Amino acid sequence: MLPDRDELAEVLLDLGVPHQDIDEPVRLSRHVAGDPHTRRFLEETVADLVDGMGEIRGTVDIPQPPGASAVLERYFPLYVCVAALPYVRAHHRERGIPDDISRRTLADIGRGVAWHRRWHGTGGLLSPRWLSLHLHGELYQLGRLQFQRGHVGRRTSDSSTAAGHTPAPGDPALALHIPDFMGPLSPDACDRSLARARDFFARHYPEEPYTVATCGSWLLDPQLKRYLPDDSNIIRFQDRFTISHVPDEPEDMTPVRFVFGTTDVPLDRLPRRTVLERAVVDHLRAGGHWYVRSGWFAL
Repeated sequence: MLPDRDELAEVLLDLGVPHQDIDEPVRLSRHVAGDPHTRRFLEETVADLVDGMGEIRGTVDIPQPPGASAVLERYFPLYVCVAALPYVRAHHRERGIPDDISRRTLADIGRGVAWHRRWHGTGGLLSPRWLSLHLHGELYQLGRLQFQRGHVGRRTSDSSTAAGHTPAPGDPALALHIPDFMGPLSPDACDRSLARARDFFARHYPEEPYTVATCGSWLLDPQLKRYLPDDSNIIRFQDRFTISHVPDEPEDMTPVRFVFGTTDVPLDRLPRRTVLERAVVDHLRAGGHWYVRSGWFAL
């Protein structure tokens, strides 16, 4: 199920795992391979993860083996990802998906390792549930943006119908995601990603005609316009969307987590080096709140 230690190191490198976080999971893999209970739990977890490969299912949890040590808990989801690679790569080949797109999509696993170290200061894998999309053929990275196969929801349908478009609930929709560690969110980079997405899904998933893109993000909170210039990348990204849903409850720590990589530092001790850092902190310190807004635009 798992490659041997020498091959595992190479696989982790191919997945974009930072060099400093390769030795520990390679050493620990001996326990996974040598313990029959852990190995069987790994096999069962992978079987559940890849069941119905390519179907639109949404995220699923990756459970922890009973009685696992703290260090194994940190790395077990990474072993699940590695063991699931042959299945998702086979799906990519069946769909004719180019190797470079497959590689860059699955390199989000390495990004999750980098985020774990940024967030917790240790090796591990952050948000394995999120990565279940990549490992099930539901999400692809195409340039600057990631695109998740999904369906139109009721709010998007109502909002788009009011604007003269006609996607119905349950019709295909592409959810946009913005990966970290990928440089500026420039309009040109987004335009190139969207152009690639139109061609990619028409070519590789022709039975799913995507006519609408959606996004749920704190980056769509229009309060950012109070702080950022009109020509900033974030505001120009916002301007692509029609807002379809305004939540009742704020999510103040969401922008703090993404901008600063931690929610454990008091607001008055966070850096204020950039316009965005100052906006996130100053807004909260003034008693304001941040919201994750949902929006759409026609493809």
